[in-house]
Parts: sequence; C-alpha cells; structure tokens
Amino acid sequence: MNRIPLVTPADTTGERQQLLAQIHGAFGATPNMFKAVANSTAALKSMWGSFGALGGGVIDAKLGEQIAVAIADRNACDYCLAAHTALGRKAGASSEEMSAAQAGQSTDPKTAAALRFAIAVVSNRAQIDDEDVEALRIAGFNDEAIVEIMAHVALNLFTNYVNVAFQVPVDFPAVKLRAK
Repeated sequence: MNRIPLVTPADTTGERQQLLAQIHGAFGATPNMFKAVANSTAALKSMWGSFGALGGGVIDAKLGEQIAVAIADRNACDYCLAAHTALGRKAGASSEEMSAAQAGQSTDPKTAAALRFAIAVVSNRAQIDDEDVEALRIAGFNDEAIVEIMAHVALNLFTNYVNVAFQVPVDFPAVKLRAK
C-alpha cells in the first residue's frame, strides 16, 4: 500500500494539472511515480524538468536507462527497475544488455565504465577517488558527459527514494531484483 496519495489530473488544477498532462502525453499514461510526486508542484517540476533536461543531453537514452537500472537494483527499487528496464528496451537495449546493466556490467567498455562509476557513487555516497573519474576519461567520456552521468545518478536517487519510501505501486512490467 502506497504511503502517500496518488494525484491524478482530475484531482488537481493549474500548473500541477498541466505538468501531469505533459507527462501523460509523453508516456501515453501517467506513471504512478509522477502521481505520487504530484503531491508537491515544486517536486514534480523538479523531477519532470530533470528528465527533460537529461533527455536532451550528451548521454544517450540507452546509457541513461542502463545507469538507472544499475542504481535501482542497488537501492532495491522495484518501481525504477521495472520502469527503466522497459524504457531501456524502448531506447534500443536488448533484454540481455538491460540484465547486465542491472548487475552493473556491459560488454561495451565505455558503458561498463559509466556503470562502474555510477555504482561507486551510490555505494560510496559519492566518496570516490581521482581514479574513478579518470577511468571515465580513459573510457572516452569528456567532462560534460562525466557531470551528466552524475546528474543521472542524482535523478535516479531521487526517484528511487520516492518510490521506495512511499511504496509507490509498480505500474510497469515487473523485473526481479538481483539477489544481494
């Protein structure tokens, strides 16, 4: 049972209703996570704005979704694991690539470096070493991309925490968390 009400466009007006309409237009439905966050217009604007900004960044959608599933698995977020696995498939990743990303792995060295970095940031609460950043540069990421990877990590921490803390009902096809 979710711990916070799920706000629908019919439940609200003004800017919040407009944001929910945009989200509905983008997904063809309004995911429960956004309905939960819609309890705060500021939080909804922040989350939706971050998705929009990062969607237009230098990190492609496939890598963004692979980062998301790696973080979701680390944080035991069933909701984000399900949502981002589906979105990763839509972005062109195979089932195998998404499963590997969930484990923090990839056969592509550049993707693998990004996943290792994201997991290190989450696991170590951002207490990383110079070598962690340098490994991204060696893999081919420039400073813009490195900062953007960090932005993906931050956004996914926000979404994971919302979904786990508020027990938001999963409305995407379920994906099993890896055994810890």
